[in-house]
Amino acid sequence: MTTIAWNRYGKASVRLVKVDRTPSQHVLHDLTVDVQLEGGFESVYVDGDNRTCLATDTMKNTVYAFAREHGVTPVPVFADRLAAHFAQQPPVTRAMVTIAEHPWQRLEVDRTPHPHAFVQQGAEEWTTVVVRDGGGRTVRGGVRHLVVLKTTDSAFAGFPRDRYTTLPETPDRILATSVTATWQYRDGAVVDERPSIRTALLETFAAHHSRSVQETLHAMATAALDRCPAITEVTMSLPNRHHLLVDLSPFGLDNPNEVFVATEQPYGLIEATVRRDDR
Repeated sequence: MTTIAWNRYGKASVRLVKVDRTPSQHVLHDLTVDVQLEGGFESVYVDGDNRTCLATDTMKNTVYAFAREHGVTPVPVFADRLAAHFAQQPPVTRAMVTIAEHPWQRLEVDRTPHPHAFVQQGAEEWTTVVVRDGGGRTVRGGVRHLVVLKTTDSAFAGFPRDRYTTLPETPDRILATSVTATWQYRDGAVVDERPSIRTALLETFAAHHSRSVQETLHAMATAALDRCPAITEVTMSLPNRHHLLVDLSPFGLDNPNEVFVATEQPYGLIEATVRRDDR
């Protein structure tokens, strides 16, 4: 005898490109949408009874139809509209819509922005997650694959040493990471503070004198909370992209913090959630 302890299903990686056309210029929106539903679907799993099983192909079609009927901006509103629609489908008890945005930059011709030509901006993505359930609505924004590096103003010293420690202390090193950050909006507000939060994260990374990646994470998250009263907490993941000083002494050369080898693995991984005390 078995029971379904938990279940979820949906449509993943729905690729959606929406072009907003005006006489003067076109605006490009490049999105990947995930739809996930939870609820009383036990009979689908146990008995093969599909009468309550909304086809995932229908979910995909709904995404495209809503994009045409309602537009996709602001993205949090688009995500909430989809989540509200799916949450109303019995026997759904929880609908989660996750949207990743893939930014494009408008090309310039003769130093003038082109009305309908674009270049993709690397791997950076902006994310939105809206959950609708019996308890109401939660909204999270985020950014991922935001790669940053600074060539100085970062140190690491004073850490414990034992018989296995070989890492030397350093007063000055390269600090590089790929930022993943998510934040929760107060009271399920459907707002979009991502540009302001992104600016706070980047400005703090650049200006903060880092004594550890942990300290920099806290400073960046705190700056985002200070900048945007609409958010209650920030969760960040900072993999330390190590740049190791190359020993050039075998070649009779010094290396005054100029020549490094960039390593991908293994890497330090620093993660934390920073929350308002007054939330």
